Amino acid sequence: MRHTTAAAAVTTALCAAALACSTQAAPPRSPARPPDPPARFAARVTTVPQEKLGASYRVGCPVPPERLRLIRMNHRGFDGRTHVGEMVVHENAVRPVLRVFERAFEARFPIRRMRVMAEYRDDAEAMADDNTSAFNCRPVTGDPRRLSQHAWGDAVDINPAENPYVDIHGVVHPPNAHAHLRRSVARPGQIHRDDAVSAAFREVGWQWGGRWANPDYQHFSANGE
Repeated sequence: MRHTTAAAAVTTALCAAALACSTQAAPPRSPARPPDPPARFAARVTTVPQEKLGASYRVGCPVPPERLRLIRMNHRGFDGRTHVGEMVVHENAVRPVLRVFERAFEARFPIRRMRVMAEYRDDAEAMADDNTSAFNCRPVTGDPRRLSQHAWGDAVDINPAENPYVDIHGVVHPPNAHAHLRRSVARPGQIHRDDAVSAAFREVGWQWGGRWANPDYQHFSANGE
């Protein structure tokens, strides 16, 4: 009888412990992380909302807003993951730009970031942030007498920190890019004459500023300017 009583007592204690555990509050769950973009190239093209233009457009620019398009597309990052970026281009530049960035994605070419110019005070800030961009109604960097080809929306700058511009006065843009004047295929994000990026631009008929006397390694344009 004593054994039966002892067993019953143990059973009661175990049940009580189990009940206590079952009534304890579950630990808080961390917020669900948004899913990563698909590991394939994808893009969506729309008209450009005013907030996506901001100060990058002003009255008197050579292209009206209705002829510009906003591209939202996937790109590879320096972390090896897929990210979603945004770029404003001329409507006639949509197809070649998509072709080039699809090729870059397939080649796993890393892009630091891709944001519309409305998110920056000016081009200098965007370059210092290593931002890849296209439309921006502004003068040529280092030569305020001429309007940049970016004002027409058919020029693209890629990874400015890895691909600096040396202006007509010998000034390097952005200033933190001096180390990348030394060109090497071993350096991720740099553009070279026969790599996937420059080859893709060449196929769509665009030209590279890296071949200029004052090299602009980040710059590609439809008319070579």
